[in-house]
Amino acid sequence: MVKFLIIRFSSIGDIVLTTPVVRCLKNQVEGAEIHYLTKKAFAPVLAHNPYIDKLHLLEESLSKTIDELKQEEFDYIIDLHHNLRTTIVKNKLRLLSFSFRKLNFEKWLMVHLKINRLPDIHIVDRYLETTRLFEINNDYEGLDYFIAPSDEVDLKDLPQTHQNGYIGFVIGAKHNTKKLPHEKITNIVRKLDLPVILLGGKDDKAEADMIEAECGKLCYNACGKYNLGQSASLVKQAKVIITHDTGLMHIAAAFKQKIISVWGNTIPEFGMFPYQPHPDSKIIETKGLKCRPCSKIGYQSCPKKHFKCMNCIDDAYIATLATRLFIV
Repeated sequence: MVKFLIIRFSSIGDIVLTTPVVRCLKNQVEGAEIHYLTKKAFAPVLAHNPYIDKLHLLEESLSKTIDELKQEEFDYIIDLHHNLRTTIVKNKLRLLSFSFRKLNFEKWLMVHLKINRLPDIHIVDRYLETTRLFEINNDYEGLDYFIAPSDEVDLKDLPQTHQNGYIGFVIGAKHNTKKLPHEKITNIVRKLDLPVILLGGKDDKAEADMIEAECGKLCYNACGKYNLGQSASLVKQAKVIITHDTGLMHIAAAFKQKIISVWGNTIPEFGMFPYQPHPDSKIIETKGLKCRPCSKIGYQSCPKKHFKCMNCIDDAYIATLATRLFIV
């Protein structure tokens, strides 16, 4: 038996992006036992993953978590987060470890000097580089997301207008500069003239209520009404997904969905674009802006005040594209 501890503390999307490492280690290393350490808030992302033998949740006391991990007698650590906290864990466990390279300097060059030294490689493949010693090969099966049977949403429970097919529109994002303005979203939904389900968390509900009120009965607000697994089920059953750079975007990629991903202040070149989605998927962005990317993560508002990266997005094109993908 070879016992691995994989570490990734955040976020939903990042954890979904680590699932090929989990699967490939489990399937390609004889006798592999896979343990995964993450925060309690992200346990639902991994709770039903059959390739994980045991899930460890970060305690408020890091020392308590480390004491519990010591009892497991791991052979190796795969650090897919690589921050101060994971460094402490590695130092305390005193095991051979392999750490993900974060490219912070390359991202700084791109954000501040617009010098592109970023490797032309997806973050998933950079995660997989940490397993090189074990001669792991990318199986090209993409991302994994496993939904609990109790979280599978029966389409018969949706409004009748949405039971025979819908477009999922993920309206939220952690930072406002990664989101389309409210007017752009409502314009797209109106132009679609197709059943649309608005997807997001409780923080998105107020805006989604307004969009639903403005767009009529073909627009159904699911934000805050479903847990993560149920939202994933709605993503899985959609005919098309329109989304910002979010965790649900990566969950959509896990289901090989047709994804229209819309990018604001961040760029796909950072390596976190949809990984092996449906081949008809499309990335939408405003190219040629001297101020973009303005951050490797995002802001609450545009530093330049014009928000051209999103305001210049052609909402009519998105609606036309989504309609075509819905019909095909």
